Parts: sequence; structure tokens; C-alpha cells
Amino acid sequence: MSKVLIPLATGCEELEAVTLIDLLRRAQIDVVTASLSADLAVTASRGVTLLADVELNAVLEDDFVMIVLPGGQPGADHLNADPRMHQLLKRMADQKKWLAAICAAPLVLASAGLLNGFQATAYPGVLEAESWPQIKLQQQAVVVDGRRVTSRGPGTAMDFALTLIELLTGSARREQVAVSLVRS
Repeated sequence: MSKVLIPLATGCEELEAVTLIDLLRRAQIDVVTASLSADLAVTASRGVTLLADVELNAVLEDDFVMIVLPGGQPGADHLNADPRMHQLLKRMADQKKWLAAICAAPLVLASAGLLNGFQATAYPGVLEAESWPQIKLQQQAVVVDGRRVTSRGPGTAMDFALTLIELLTGSARREQVAVSLVRS
């Protein structure tokens, strides 16, 4: 079974975090949520409290096939300011693992140099072509390039999660989860 890490930072976008956790678990993917601090209760951007499974330090050496960064502010800034995140992302990139980020969180991948030469998208204004000329910025809801997956924002969270499901488990599982959500 695929094991995915979703780090939760204070001020993350709860709609994105919960949608990702929920849909990936519906697809029977092993999702581990990790708080950046010893306090497992994480207050998201709209005041919703999310309870992480573990503290990030407890899983830094675990083997994950994918890391998914929820966006939101100041959550994405907290992820970006944490040196453990950059080290973990770089190690996973070196191991050819999946790196995924939505909304403001693609900034974390960009700051770590992990979007250079890749197509990517983000929340409008987060990654500007003038500041990030080495990134091939796109406007689509979800962009997959190599082992990098990025998405635009809260409104694209479900499509983003379903794309991740397809990448990890195949199109049949994606369709099964989508149908159960009554998306059409």
C-alpha cells in the first residue's frame, strides 16, 4: 500500500487538507498527517482545529511514496520556513518520489529549487514568472510534470486529490472514488 505524508502547519487551508486526507483514505491509501510542532492540534486558516497523527520528527526517516503540501496562509509560509521540510523534499526528489503541493504550497517546492525546469501551477500571485523564470508556469487546475504535481487552490482540491489517487493507484480506483462522491 502507498504511504503518503501530509504535513499540517498552523494556518493551512483546511478545505485542502481535509479533502486530500479524506479522498486519499477513501482510495485506501495510507495517509500520515504530521504536525510541525509537538502540539498535534493544528489550527487551520479559518479556525478549524485539525488533529495530526504524529509530530513531523517522528516520521522524518519513514519511507513515503509521496508528500502532499496543503496550501493556505500562513500555513505555506510555515512549511517553507521549516528546514526539515526542505531537507525531506530534496531527499524525496533524489529518491524519485512524488512531490505534490496545492494553492500557496508550490512556493515551498519552488523555494527548495524543486520546480526548476518543471511545469507547475499555484494560487494566483504566489509564483510570478518574473520572480521564478526557471519554472514553466501554467494556469490549469492541476499540473503533472514528472514526479511533481501542483494545483491552484481550494476550488481545485477535489480534482487534485483524484489526480493523486490515479497516479498512486490507477484510473479504476480514481473512478471508484469519484463515483462514490456523486461528482456527476
